[in-house]
Amino acid sequence: MSRPDDDRAYVEQVGDDRAMWEPTGTTPRAFRLIQGYLWHPRGAPLDMTALLPATLGPDVHLLLDAMPSAPFAFFDDGTPSATQVVYQLTVLAIVQPGHDPAEFLRSAAERLETHLNATPQGVGWQLMSDLREVD
Repeated sequence: MSRPDDDRAYVEQVGDDRAMWEPTGTTPRAFRLIQGYLWHPRGAPLDMTALLPATLGPDVHLLLDAMPSAPFAFFDDGTPSATQVVYQLTVLAIVQPGHDPAEFLRSAAERLETHLNATPQGVGWQLMSDLREVD
């Protein structure tokens, strides 16, 4: 145990603890802002990549990947997931050094919501904020 006057005394670390083992970043870093799923009925002739933009602002990208099957058997309303085309949706931001990725979240979420609300009936989504760095 260290004495209070010892240079090695315990110091409370609050917040982002990466600074304890990583030097200050000098290059842009990629962060997930939003992660989740988007779906529509299998019979619907929809091209989701044509309905949604590839970007939601400078350095904010929307990635949409069709999945071979949903990671769950049923939706909350009881609809079998096998009746739907399911996509993984990721909103990714390239964050410059010294900026907080959370700064991008609100505007990206608002822009995404506008586009999702404009999709045809039958399109559903479940999204969550993520804010994890992409390795």
